[in-house]
Amino acid sequence: MSDSRIEPAPDRREQILNAAMICFARRGFHQTSMHHISGEAGISVGLIYRYFENKDAVISAMADNHKSEIQQVLERARGAETLLAALEILFTAHCCENEPQVTAAFVVDLFAEASRNPRVAELVRDVTKTVMDGVTDLIARATESKNATHDLTPRQLTELIFAVSDGMLMREVLNVSTATDSERRERQLEVARRLWRLLFKSESAPVYA
Repeated sequence: MSDSRIEPAPDRREQILNAAMICFARRGFHQTSMHHISGEAGISVGLIYRYFENKDAVISAMADNHKSEIQQVLERARGAETLLAALEILFTAHCCENEPQVTAAFVVDLFAEASRNPRVAELVRDVTKTVMDGVTDLIARATESKNATHDLTPRQLTELIFAVSDGMLMREVLNVSTATDSERRERQLEVARRLWRLLFKSESAPVYA
């Protein structure tokens, strides 16, 4: 007799990918096995292999999912009334996720793995290019960037914004403060917002308007 409670394929894939991210964050890519992922997901290794050929396939699927999410968020940001509102959409899209330190640790290890694994490097470059090109285009089209008091190009502005954002994310891995997740996110967002206001300040506007 068939079991109608079996999860549909998309839900099972998401379950496996979420478990993989936690395992990668805790152990790193090399130390994580399919057995670790199956244990975290609470399913058999054999079931994982029904969806993913190997660990590289899991990583590829995670990259594809993230790229798709980026494209959706960029589309929402393009509909914002101002550039600052667009940046707010982009950089708060995942601010309410659980276990932000797990996400930060995963990203740090992902970048480290990209430095020695050509396949992972290719995936990271592809995802990074998608988001960087999208933000550069938003800035290039925005009135605020045309009226700014500096001579930085849209690409240079994008590089600066992400340098600060990535730096704060990586520092989160070492954060041992007693602040709550919500308090840490709000502190990081306030730094980002002040940077945006500074970069896109017009002649007549104060720096921290």
